[in-house]
Amino acid sequence: MYKTFTMELAGRNLTIETGQLAQFANGSALVRYGDTVILSTATASPAPREGIDFFPLSVDYEEKLYAVGKIPGGFIKREGKPSEKAILTARVIDRPIRPLFPKDLRNDVVVVNTVLSVDQDNSPEIAAMIGTSVALSISDIPFNGPIGGVVLGLVDGEIVINPTAEQREKSDMYVTLAGTSEKITMIEAGAKEVSEEIMLQAVKKGHQEIKKIVEFINGIVAEIGKPKFEYQSAEVPKEVYDAVYGLAYEKLREAVLTDDKAVRDERVSALTEEVKQQLAEKFPESDAQIADAMYKIERKIVREYILNEGKRVDGRKLDEIRPMHAAVSLLPRAHGSGLFQRGQTQVLTVATLGSMSEVQMLDGVDLEEEKRYMHHYNFPGFSVGEAKTSRGPGRREIGHGALAERALETVIPSEEEFPYAIRLVSEVLMSNGSTSQGSVCGSTLALMDAGVPIKAPVAGISCGLVIDEENPERFVTFMDIQGIEDFFGDMDFKVAGTKKGITAIQMDIKVDGLSYEIIEQALELTKKGRWQILDEVMLPVISEPRKSLSPYAPKLFRLDIDTDKIREVIGPGGKVINRIIDETGVKIDIEDDGRVFVFAPDEQSGKRALAIIEAIAGDVQPGQVFLGKVTKIMNFGAFVEFAPGKEGLVHISKLDNKRVSRVEDVCKVGDQMLVKVLDIDRQGRINLSRKDALPGNDTGKR
Repeated sequence: MYKTFTMELAGRNLTIETGQLAQFANGSALVRYGDTVILSTATASPAPREGIDFFPLSVDYEEKLYAVGKIPGGFIKREGKPSEKAILTARVIDRPIRPLFPKDLRNDVVVVNTVLSVDQDNSPEIAAMIGTSVALSISDIPFNGPIGGVVLGLVDGEIVINPTAEQREKSDMYVTLAGTSEKITMIEAGAKEVSEEIMLQAVKKGHQEIKKIVEFINGIVAEIGKPKFEYQSAEVPKEVYDAVYGLAYEKLREAVLTDDKAVRDERVSALTEEVKQQLAEKFPESDAQIADAMYKIERKIVREYILNEGKRVDGRKLDEIRPMHAAVSLLPRAHGSGLFQRGQTQVLTVATLGSMSEVQMLDGVDLEEEKRYMHHYNFPGFSVGEAKTSRGPGRREIGHGALAERALETVIPSEEEFPYAIRLVSEVLMSNGSTSQGSVCGSTLALMDAGVPIKAPVAGISCGLVIDEENPERFVTFMDIQGIEDFFGDMDFKVAGTKKGITAIQMDIKVDGLSYEIIEQALELTKKGRWQILDEVMLPVISEPRKSLSPYAPKLFRLDIDTDKIREVIGPGGKVINRIIDETGVKIDIEDDGRVFVFAPDEQSGKRALAIIEAIAGDVQPGQVFLGKVTKIMNFGAFVEFAPGKEGLVHISKLDNKRVSRVEDVCKVGDQMLVKVLDIDRQGRINLSRKDALPGNDTGKR
């Protein structure tokens, strides 16, 4: 039955329509927020997937360009693979809902958010998050929601809920926040050095709005929600767990106590095989359940060390960072490079500078059409000791690259200050926890090594959490999580920033949410860690950006010309500008306001290109000297093109200091010739002289 439900969200109507569209899905909802329209669906398989030890949840966010009245670019005029923005949005929706499903559920659950219409003042990402929550909550899929979500801005010092496009332009932060009525389940933030106090204040204010959304959805569920279906639990049978516990607990405690990931993995793997053999007769064909029991016992041990003994399996204190190392200028031909290592996590970032013509063009449903600063993150199999080939970046790699990009974006100089396209590539060489934050540190080093005048160095670190499952009010937070603590802990709270404040946050949790107290502790702990990394490791290696660029980086030259002359410099069909590029080997970017940027491999070719452009765009003056090319020979002299489209005559009497009988005795067509402008007659004809431009005649090449 078709029904509509409406609430006010940040001063605008949010309407949920159900019972009309996508009725074969387990749950579906059409969300209208202003003129933004999203169709959210949730579908579950009737039976669990065999042979897996995880919950198979998939969340998609499908951008349709008709939503903003666009036809896709390229030859194939239909949407292809998801854009990076779509993948990042899907991840933002996935993270707050995943912990709210039963841990032992193995049925496939697929959530699809289809973007049908976009109003830039009303976030489609938030509409999709709310739509996902509604679709799951009213469906028969087991789900311990609902959740709500908002975007937080900071405009003129005021926290704004779901800022408009105009407000986002002026905002000092963009925070996506999700939560239940009791706790915070997800934070994703980009900020311009915002303090921890303001960030926590914003989270609290946003949560008050989230509570209203959750109450609204609960009202919908009460009216049309379906009973949740019964599912086949994947929990390890108690008799198997008890048998494994009795055999392995003490040995497993010893096996995990090391700071070397490879040693720990080898010990645990050997012990698992030993337990399987000992229990093979008692529990035949139960290898998967025994392995699962070993995983649960290892998790219990790691958490007990932290929660009850206040120590970690590698021997560190709770607020202690692993040994760190940093270096720069590792690659001689790269424009900039930085290596950052924390424990057994090692990341090499390489910086490349290019012309503004090399910015990334974007084809999406939001207002961003190009990206000048790009950050890419690669996670090869060898970084964790796996023998697997690369298949290109997955969602995790794209997400980590975007997090590091967001962390550094606020310190990147403006185009006016530094008119280069900037690409960073972080190569993970070893991974044992928090590679995304290692890439933030390595990227800062690479940028400074490349001579990019960043506003401040940025460091990143993560905070972990273990909550007592018997007494949820009791918890422990700790700094710089390694891989095993990420796997078995309850939180990976990543924070990047400068000494002044936060530039990025990403929060992953495995529990049903966080209290304000936990978030406050995490913010303070990561602040302490950032300062320590900057002061003790990064700044001693390179304290500020280099004063000059790499000799292999393109050289930048700038010229301002009259806007009326732009057409002359470009020429019909780009003929003139392409000729300049071919002759000098440079790249040229011309802005609508008359700014001309020349990117050259060396100073000589750059100055040559500038001289040509000046000659085309400027008014030729007597006394100027140019290097031209002979285009035609006559009895009375030679015509010389000294700039594309500009030509003058060198009379035979001006070809040399001595008398010239035949023009051909001095030059031929195609020869280069240094010429000086003598005068311009009333008809605009330009008279040139070779002899007045010869060395010793007090002239200089232009």
